Amino acid sequence: MVNLEWYRTFKAVYKNGNFSVAAKELFMSQPAVSQQISMLEAHVGNKLFNRKSKGVEPTEYAKLLNNLIIDALERLENVETSFRTKAQDANRLISVGISQHLFSCIGNLLISKFDLIDFTFADNDALFELVDSKKLDFAIVTKGYETFDTMYEIVGKIKLIMVAPTSLDITEFRQRLKADNYGEIEQWLNEQKWYSHDARIPHIKLFWLHAFNKKRPSMVPNYIIPTESEMLRLLSKNEGVAVTWNCNARDLIKENKLQLVWNSFHVPEEFVYLLTAKNNNANSFFETIAKELKLFFGNRL
Repeated sequence: MVNLEWYRTFKAVYKNGNFSVAAKELFMSQPAVSQQISMLEAHVGNKLFNRKSKGVEPTEYAKLLNNLIIDALERLENVETSFRTKAQDANRLISVGISQHLFSCIGNLLISKFDLIDFTFADNDALFELVDSKKLDFAIVTKGYETFDTMYEIVGKIKLIMVAPTSLDITEFRQRLKADNYGEIEQWLNEQKWYSHDARIPHIKLFWLHAFNKKRPSMVPNYIIPTESEMLRLLSKNEGVAVTWNCNARDLIKENKLQLVWNSFHVPEEFVYLLTAKNNNANSFFETIAKELKLFFGNRL
């Protein structure tokens, strides 16, 4: 059976019209190229190249042979290149920036899909600077950035919701909510124990801003726990209320460890963006990550 490498060598000589140039292209010695062409000629029973003062010229049989094999050989080489690229990608370390609180809901997804990731935690603006200076391959942020050197894609939406442990009786709260009595709604909420991931209570303030018509919250959080995932885990085992991203609470609600207290239609959804630098050598991962994130966020509360 003919050796496939002979056809690869034949293709290189036919294309370049020169044994030396073909040898360089194939990372072979010129004698090795000559030997393989001689072996192929013996196999097909016809001379393939005539030597000239500069290089070689294909015979009529060589032209026929080239027409017969070129499409199949190029398809095979494309498959080989594709497999090599995928193998290289699978072993490449990618760097991903994300806020610590958004990581709570996305971290497991990314780890399950990629073998090598270096995560960086920071806020939106800091992550943008790292991507813009090519110190990060990607960032998952909740703010869009329009610049010449970066590109982004919207991969989903998240929303602030209010949650509590399933042990908390919220019947009275729902009655007040149904009656649209916002004064009594706020009074009930102020009587609860509050959990926050930040002493500045940014999530609570933003929720109040929309749900209570630009009003500021008057409560002081009872417990400040710096990560949302840990905050929600502790909340599920104790008493109190918290405002969190819906994606962070989703699994705990499904597991009946937390209950949805209030999903206010006044509170808007926020876009989640996948950000990267243009001409990033890791851009082959961009569509893969974007696709996985879109699938994840498509299944939201």
